[in-house]
Amino acid sequence: MKVDLFDFHLPEELIAQTPLIERTSSRLMVLDKEKGTTQHTIFKHIKEHLKAGDCLVLNDTKVLPARLFGEKEGTGAKIEVLLLKQLEGDSWETLIKPAKRVKVGTRIDFGEGNLSAVCTQESEHGGRVLEFQYDGIFYEVLEQLGEMPLPPYIKEQLDDQDRYQTVFARERGSAAAPTAGLHFTEQLLEEIKELGVHIAFITLHVGLGTFRPVNVEDLSEHEMHAEFYQMTEGTARLLNEVRESGGRIISVGTTSTRTLETIASANNGRFDVASGWTDIFIYPGYEFKAIDGMITNFHLPKSTLIMLVSALAGRENVLNAYREAVEEKYRFFSFGDAMLII
Repeated sequence: MKVDLFDFHLPEELIAQTPLIERTSSRLMVLDKEKGTTQHTIFKHIKEHLKAGDCLVLNDTKVLPARLFGEKEGTGAKIEVLLLKQLEGDSWETLIKPAKRVKVGTRIDFGEGNLSAVCTQESEHGGRVLEFQYDGIFYEVLEQLGEMPLPPYIKEQLDDQDRYQTVFARERGSAAAPTAGLHFTEQLLEEIKELGVHIAFITLHVGLGTFRPVNVEDLSEHEMHAEFYQMTEGTARLLNEVRESGGRIISVGTTSTRTLETIASANNGRFDVASGWTDIFIYPGYEFKAIDGMITNFHLPKSTLIMLVSALAGRENVLNAYREAVEEKYRFFSFGDAMLII
């Protein structure tokens, strides 16, 4: 299967640069995955498409304020650091700009001495391993000095950092938000529960590889980046009960989908307490074992995310829906509008 099969025309002005003031006021396209038909509504009316016994599965990962600006000790050269993954203790895998200024042994100072780091290892494409030194609790220092790492296609400054965080974010570790969850408020979640819909949480820490383009023509040759996930015993039990009672499992976002499918694939369609790293790549031809529906945003042409959505709803159905979204001037990507596939 070729990458070009997932291309579509997207006018640049439809890429949402800022979030709406009200989370639930985004538009919502409802796509029937069997018929290929669409309906148009507002996200706060999503309740009308859910029913008692269903279960929404949300990713409770929390985005780190992972972008730091420092100075190279000795020269004062400006250095930008992006935290990617904690390795061991205070060692982190990072991306550095400009990387050529940072060699093994280089010290970088941040925030007038409150935080510093020494480069202990170099890798290609600007990758560096840094060992951090600080007083107090690292994450508290990071909250003071760090900035939210917005996706590369967002050029505007974000006035309210919390708008790139879901209201249910708990587990620190993501380099990017699970953006389908940004449309929910605590009030909307309560109203959904009152309908008899279950709410479950999993964790998948989103890596920056989620924005990496597919650079091969043949999808079978593409390698996904690995991301850490976990599911608790309580969530696994609830999902098995929902499945046994005939309820629908509706994942919120591609990250929740990849986690659920990873776990169900390893357990013959059932759910179990689990944690680990997943590099599952879902594209048309994949047989779903975990979910019945999905809430997702509108994705980049030729991305692994539109391929995943196409696997669930059918490539032609999805591309037709995307063409309709462009005609109707839906807002695309992280701060954009949403689609419900059922």
